[in-house]
Amino acid sequence: MSFMNPNYQRAKFLTSAQKLSQCPADEGVEVAFVGRSNVGKSSALNTLTHQRALARISKTPGRTQLINFFELDDGRRLVDLPGYGYAKVPERVQRQWRQMMESYLNERESLQGLVLIVDCRRLLTEFDQQMLEWCAQASMPAHILLTKADKLSKGPAAAALLTVKKALNSASGTKRDAAVVSSQLFSSLKRSGIDQAHNKLDEWLDFKSRTERRGQGAEQ
Repeated sequence: MSFMNPNYQRAKFLTSAQKLSQCPADEGVEVAFVGRSNVGKSSALNTLTHQRALARISKTPGRTQLINFFELDDGRRLVDLPGYGYAKVPERVQRQWRQMMESYLNERESLQGLVLIVDCRRLLTEFDQQMLEWCAQASMPAHILLTKADKLSKGPAAAALLTVKKALNSASGTKRDAAVVSSQLFSSLKRSGIDQAHNKLDEWLDFKSRTERRGQGAEQ
């Protein structure tokens, strides 16, 4: 069972941006959440921050058209990127979103890691593979959340995770080696996988090292 992690429970909306120039100052550290539309990205963000409506959940795929920033404390942020693979919006809008995301992913120096949201029943799509290729080229670590694990029984869910791990391993010897990619099962409904995801976020956002430093100070 997960515990109420105060590092994420205090998350609050900071601002939205339609282009890179509207983003908060590029300082401190942040982790971005990205995924194909309708894979449970907003639900995952709400679950990980122990909040019901931090990220807006829409029944219409592709509704999120802005980069949304959530502040954890002074210098640490979570970022909700627009969903991709949106088939129900005009090509012009898709093009604008792609340009905005590419600018953010390529130019944002405070970005420390990417959480890739994938429906465990669909596994890695072409869009997901493209995102992982970008991570490899940018030497950006990525963590895959296989969401909606509650939709599968234990055996098939474990098989889905194994399939993703094998797909990642098969990329050995390619440019993808430049990026560290990990994966896990996750369910917002059952609230499973929260602690594991928090551990990864702690690592990227430097919460772990701060906790360790506090522990060392107490020992002295």
